[in-house]
Amino acid sequence: MNEAINDMSSGDTPKGFVLPPIAQVPASWTFASLAIGLGGGLAVALMAPQALPAVLMVSEPIGDLWLRALQATIVPLVAALLFTGTVQVVATANAGALARRSLGWFLLVLGLSAATALTLTPFLLTLMPIPGEAGAALRATLAAPPSGPLPGMAEYLRAIVPTNVFDAAANDRMLPMILFVALFALASTRIEQRQREALATFFAAIASAMLVVIGWVLAAAPVGVLALSLTVAGKTGSAAIGALAHYVLVVILTGSAILVIGYLVATVLARLSPLVFARAMVPVQVFALSTQSSLASLPAMLGACSKLDVRPATSEFVMPLAVALFRATSPAMNLAVVVYVAKWYGVPLSPAMLVSGWIMAILVSLSSVSLPGTISFIASVGPIAIAMGVPVAPLALLVAVEVLPDLMRTLGNVTCDVAVTAVVDRQTREDRPEPAID
Repeated sequence: MNEAINDMSSGDTPKGFVLPPIAQVPASWTFASLAIGLGGGLAVALMAPQALPAVLMVSEPIGDLWLRALQATIVPLVAALLFTGTVQVVATANAGALARRSLGWFLLVLGLSAATALTLTPFLLTLMPIPGEAGAALRATLAAPPSGPLPGMAEYLRAIVPTNVFDAAANDRMLPMILFVALFALASTRIEQRQREALATFFAAIASAMLVVIGWVLAAAPVGVLALSLTVAGKTGSAAIGALAHYVLVVILTGSAILVIGYLVATVLARLSPLVFARAMVPVQVFALSTQSSLASLPAMLGACSKLDVRPATSEFVMPLAVALFRATSPAMNLAVVVYVAKWYGVPLSPAMLVSGWIMAILVSLSSVSLPGTISFIASVGPIAIAMGVPVAPLALLVAVEVLPDLMRTLGNVTCDVAVTAVVDRQTREDRPEPAID
C-alpha cells in the first residue's frame, strides 16, 4: 500500500512523507514458505536423517544471511521514521485545541495499551506456559548472544543520556538513541524555516531509502523464512510448530484486551450505549478484517461515526488523524511479542527494561507510518526488543505468522479509532455546547 500520508499543513515542514514504491510479496507466500519449511524439515528429520547435515549446510547460511540483512535495517529506519513522526506530531499539536485534545487521548490509550501488555502477557504465559521442548529447541536453533548482567537503576538512568549518540546507535543502545533523535526533532521545529524544511526533507529521504532497502530484504522473505523454518524444524522436529501456534494465541489474546478497552472507552467515556456502539462497529470490523487496513476502512469508520451521532466537524478531522498517528493495538501486541521472546530465551526483564519497553512501544507507535504488515512488524518490534535486551533473531521467523495477529491489530485499531473520536466529540460538545434553536 503506497500512499501519501501525514500531511503537514503548517507551512513549516514538507507536505507530508510520501512512501516510495516498496517491493512486496503477498503475506500468503511467506506463510506458505513457513509451512513448507517446517514440513520439509520435519520430513527430512524423520524420514532421511542421514541427509539432514547436508540440508542444514545449505539452509543455515541462507537463513543467517537473510536474518543479518534484516537486522541491519532496523536502527537507521527507526531513527528516520521517528524524526519525521515527531515533527508531524508537533505540527499536529500546533493545529489547534481539537488536535491537541485528540493527541492527548491518543497518548493516553497508547500508554494504557503498552501497560496492558506488560501485565497481561506475563500472566498469560504463567497460565499457559510455553511448551518446554519448544522453548529449549528454538533457543538452540535461533541462537542469540547472552543478554549480560542486568544494569542497576542508577546505571540505567545514566545510560539514557548518551555521551556519544553514534556509539549508542552502533552498540544497539536503542532507548538513548531514540530519545536523542526525538529531542533533535523537537529542536528542529524551533529553528529557521528553511533549515527546518531541509532537515525534514533529509530525514524523510533517509526513511524512504531505508524503506526501499528493507523492501528488497523482505522481498526475499519466502526464501529466508523457508531456510530458517527448514533449519528449525530439522533440528527441533514438531516442537517448533507447537511453539508458533502457542505464540500466535498469546499475542492475539493480548490484542483482544485492547479491543475490549475500545468498547469500554466508547461506553464509559463517550457514554454510548454498548449495543448501539457494537451495531455501528459491525460493518467497520467486517471491512477491516477483509482489507487488514485502517486506512482503507476510513470511509466505513466515518459512516459509523455518523450512526453514533458524532458531529462531522469532529469525525472528519479526528478520524484521518487517528489513522495516521493512532494505532491502539501496536504497543500492546508489539510488547507482547518481545515479552514472549524474552520468556522463550530466559531473558529476565528488570523494572528498568520494562520501562524502556513501555517508552519505546509508545514512541515507535507514534512514529510509524502505514506500511505493509511485514515491514511494520520488523520496524516496530525490533527497536523494542533491542531496547529491552531481548534477541531479535526470532522475529525473522515470527514475521511469517504475523498475518494471523495482524487481523486482531486491524480489528482493535478501527474500534479504538471510532471510540476515541466519539470521546473527543463528547468533550467538545460539553466545552462548547451547540446554540439552542428557537
